[in-house]
Amino acid sequence: MPSVVTFGEIMLRLATNRRERFTQAREFEVTYGGGECNVAVSLANFGFESIYVTALPDNDIGQACINYVRQWGVDTSEIVRQGQRLGTYYLENGAAMRASKVIYDRAASSIAELQPGEIEWERIFDGKDWFHFTGITPAISESAARACDEAASIAKSMGLTVSADMNYRKNLWSPAEAQAVMRPMMKYVDVAIGNEEDAEMSLGVAPEGVDVTSGEIDATAYEPVVNRLVEEFGFEQVGITLRESQSADDNDWSAIYYDGDEILMAPKYSVRIVDRVGGGDAFSAGLIYGNMQDGWTSTQTLEFAAASSALAHTFHGDFNLVSVSEVMSVAGGNVSGRVQR
Repeated sequence: MPSVVTFGEIMLRLATNRRERFTQAREFEVTYGGGECNVAVSLANFGFESIYVTALPDNDIGQACINYVRQWGVDTSEIVRQGQRLGTYYLENGAAMRASKVIYDRAASSIAELQPGEIEWERIFDGKDWFHFTGITPAISESAARACDEAASIAKSMGLTVSADMNYRKNLWSPAEAQAVMRPMMKYVDVAIGNEEDAEMSLGVAPEGVDVTSGEIDATAYEPVVNRLVEEFGFEQVGITLRESQSADDNDWSAIYYDGDEILMAPKYSVRIVDRVGGGDAFSAGLIYGNMQDGWTSTQTLEFAAASSALAHTFHGDFNLVSVSEVMSVAGGNVSGRVQR
């Protein structure tokens, strides 16, 4: 069984119901989610050994979070119990031309206080195949950045494939701050992943003539970006998700993928949004899954990742709760959504 380790923050998610504004809400829906954990859940659903590493407070809220993640088959045994609080984010679900909003409340969370040397990475990585992190984790705090760098360095030295989703978050740091931390970490990364803006904000490599707010994206504009990323950082593979947002309810979703030899384009999916959080994480999980299948072509890997991430938009919550067969069905062209009896 393929084995993947992911590392990063999971948060308590408090989302408005009925697409209410924060100022309207008198109750919130409670779930949990975070980039690296979202990837771990997807891969567990795909049948991988999926180990999620983070730090959570040793109290009932931390335990509730672990219970929530564990139900999907993720190995939570390496989670460190320390610190005083679980980070929180609030989600206001948008509609039509009104955008969704996120407010973070994660200062002094357990993982923000995590220090290098506190996790036994050599033991955890022993016999494992892949390590995944995102650009969110180094943005949390200076010590979290050093802990993430430590993990990626050890994973690389032990022969694991290392993937990183750039995942730039403007509410956590500036492009200059992100690049100062993320660019040096890229020496450990084999597979780089991001959306239309991440390469520019996190690594300083921008496409020309692309307006992500226009509702239309020219995928060919990203080919020079991929070439520059490979030339500058030596990535073996690069995946970039492309979201064309007509409204908060309707998006077109696609991706491009450099497999080490050529740049491939995924089919475009028209998606009616149920919940857009976690789409990029589902793409990351799909790329990881495809890369670890014997005999799969790069086209198969990309089409699986694109279908997986399109499906992720059809669930409430951060997690992509689909099976391999469901993804394969959509990748094969079955997008009618007809009732299955």
